Amino acid sequence: MSKVLYVCSEAYPLVKTGGLGDVAGSLPPALLKKSQDVRLLLPAYPDALSKTGKHRVRVSTSCYQLPVKIIETRLPGTNVIVWLVDCPAAFNRPGGPYVDERGHEWHDNALRFAIFCHLAVELSLDRHGLQWRPDVVHCNDWQTGLVPALLSLYQNRPATVFTIHNLAYQGVFDQQIFSALRLPQELWHIDALEYYGQFSFIKGGITCADKITTVSPSYAREILQPEHGHGLDGLLRRRAKDLFGILNGIDVKLWNPGTDTYLEKKYNRRSLDNKKLNKTHLQKVLKLPVDSSVPMVGMVSRLVQQKGLDILLQSLPDLLALPIQLVVLGTGDAGYEKQLSTWSQKHPDRLKAIHSYDEAMAHRIEAASDIYLMPSYFEPCGLNQLYSMRYGTLPVVTHVGGLADTVVDAVQENIDDNTANGFVLYEHSSSALLATVQRALALYGKPELWRQLQLNAMSRDFSWKASAEYFIKLYQSLA
Repeated sequence: MSKVLYVCSEAYPLVKTGGLGDVAGSLPPALLKKSQDVRLLLPAYPDALSKTGKHRVRVSTSCYQLPVKIIETRLPGTNVIVWLVDCPAAFNRPGGPYVDERGHEWHDNALRFAIFCHLAVELSLDRHGLQWRPDVVHCNDWQTGLVPALLSLYQNRPATVFTIHNLAYQGVFDQQIFSALRLPQELWHIDALEYYGQFSFIKGGITCADKITTVSPSYAREILQPEHGHGLDGLLRRRAKDLFGILNGIDVKLWNPGTDTYLEKKYNRRSLDNKKLNKTHLQKVLKLPVDSSVPMVGMVSRLVQQKGLDILLQSLPDLLALPIQLVVLGTGDAGYEKQLSTWSQKHPDRLKAIHSYDEAMAHRIEAASDIYLMPSYFEPCGLNQLYSMRYGTLPVVTHVGGLADTVVDAVQENIDDNTANGFVLYEHSSSALLATVQRALALYGKPELWRQLQLNAMSRDFSWKASAEYFIKLYQSLA
């Protein structure tokens, strides 16, 4: 058994902005079920505090002359102990974890997450006498990157693992902020935090952690190349022997069409016909023409270039000429939001664009849709294609990252051996997207074959069972 402090800036259901929150809300419970002594460290955002049940204050201290408390509670629905870093000056504010109400990054993000990282280090070294010291500190993404760097300065320290969920977000700040944060001068170094005259949180994690993981085998290979390395591919190549690609799992209890309370009608592989009732219900809710035979195409996504919004918009005139209904849920770039809204107003019977994040609606779209769009430029792992397959909704994806690792193209060879579970475009263009959707629609017109593809998809095991074992072996190798 390993003692693991899992450090992350979000975790569902306490706080979530995307896949990172889903992973941090599901991997620690999976590790606990496998007899690991795991604790989850999160910032105490207002949303997180409002969702905590029974709790107690374990530590009262200060950081950068700001009062900080450590509040102990449990991750709702699990037995995972959660420690919340409660620094009101840093985290008690409206808006999101990383951006304000207008979508702009908080001006003091470096300070906010430096406080979080300092508290993680203090707890890792049991500086506050909680009588629990981890064997491994598992950090996630740039917001936690200072933790391995700071811990590297101590001889008697826990081992560190750093997981890259998305290398595009790096936490890069000016040298003046490095000085203002009074970070140890020895970390201002090319082999630590210094990055072209600035300093990078994520570089601290990559440089200083004992082991590095990322969220799929393909992404682990891709980030070693300049086109996906975001300026850090050279460093990652130097650390390649310590880099592992471990595919994300999903919470199969939360994402289960047979028990999902958000759905109008639950279903499973044996009652797959009930899936259509979710489609007709969503059509009524969204004021789309009600017709269970019309293929519904869903997309739940951050509206950013990475997710392929440009080729989606370029292909919309042709897509909306097809006999489909398209439902898009998500927020992001204001330009993308405006264009989708304009198209939705022009084609109210074909397209609904919902610019909010709504967990219930995300589940309903997964259940109601026949086809799911995920034409990403890059996708470290991707979770929505896994949710889609779990719900018998066949994904249309690009051949990148975790999408390449999980979606098997419905070409004849794969159909014949019952491995096909979706549709893959091998060129990132609007014409390739349109052609792949048309290929999917051709098979949708063959009900028996379509059902077999659905059953193939629903039969795959995307739980944390295998991946949690990989992490446990990694932790044990560091003990």
